[in-house]
Amino acid sequence: MKAAVVTDFNRPLEIQDRVIPLPAAHQVLVRMEASGLCHTDIHAAAGDWPVRPVPPFVPGHEGIGIVEDKGEGTGHIHVGDRVAIAWLAEACGHCDHCVSGWETLCEQQRNSGYSVDGCFSEYAVAHGDYVVRVPGVIDPLDAAPLTCAGVTTYKAVKVSGAGPGKRALISGIGGLGHLALQYARIAGAETVAVDITDDKLRLAHELGADHVIDARTQDVARQVRALGGADVAISLAVSNASLRAAYDALRRHGTLVLVALPADASLELPVFEHVLDGKTVTGSIVGTRQDLAEVFRLHRLGRTRVIREQRRLKQVNESIEDILAGRVTGRLVFDLR
Repeated sequence: MKAAVVTDFNRPLEIQDRVIPLPAAHQVLVRMEASGLCHTDIHAAAGDWPVRPVPPFVPGHEGIGIVEDKGEGTGHIHVGDRVAIAWLAEACGHCDHCVSGWETLCEQQRNSGYSVDGCFSEYAVAHGDYVVRVPGVIDPLDAAPLTCAGVTTYKAVKVSGAGPGKRALISGIGGLGHLALQYARIAGAETVAVDITDDKLRLAHELGADHVIDARTQDVARQVRALGGADVAISLAVSNASLRAAYDALRRHGTLVLVALPADASLELPVFEHVLDGKTVTGSIVGTRQDLAEVFRLHRLGRTRVIREQRRLKQVNESIEDILAGRVTGRLVFDLR
């Protein structure tokens, strides 16, 4: 099988021929149909974060495919099922986080395309308990971005408390942000979209944002405070300046949800203002298997639209370059069929 492999943090990914893996107990073998390219994959390939993956490894955690084989202990998943392979490859299943609905915080978790080989390949193995069935009516090329970009922003909107009567700032209308904007609208919030590229600002208008701010020419915090301030702000842009602008746009008792993970990012908070205004800053990382099932259900009902561009796996390195250069409006998806 063909796979895109990180052999060294300082080298481009290599397309290699590898042996198709065999599923062990509790695992399924998936013939991949599609895999989205997430910024986390780029961080993984560059070794940007404090806990690094160990080369050689295969990135990818927005994988969609058909189960072709399975090991013992996977009775609930059947050969022929279409499933999603997400960031959470597996968790311990018994710690306080796992049993209280926060499995994504499990300290023993393993992650697809990071601590175990991921989905940038023609076949992948995954833990049968942690794949999620994909409704058959959903295009695999749509399902792939929903598996991370979708569930991550869906969870962030949930964590933020966005809803009717609330004003939600979405900072960064890209692969994640265009979905966050839709989930905030589904929740009933008044939406403010912020970006710095013409294509993404136009997309925000097309997707129904109530207010659109060009951060190149407008003071984001001042513009949002003129509206009355943001009750919630979801930070998806990869820059320190955008983090602070989102925080400064909050009204009293507002909540900033940090999602994007820029390398070496930091956020300095004014303690006096933070305390007096009763603001909250929290982090939100991906979502659970249940969250992903809900994301698929919303898409099946026609409530969301995935903006994507189709590529082939052999284009992986130029695709990474395009994302880093800001040349991609929505999500890049590798068609592996």
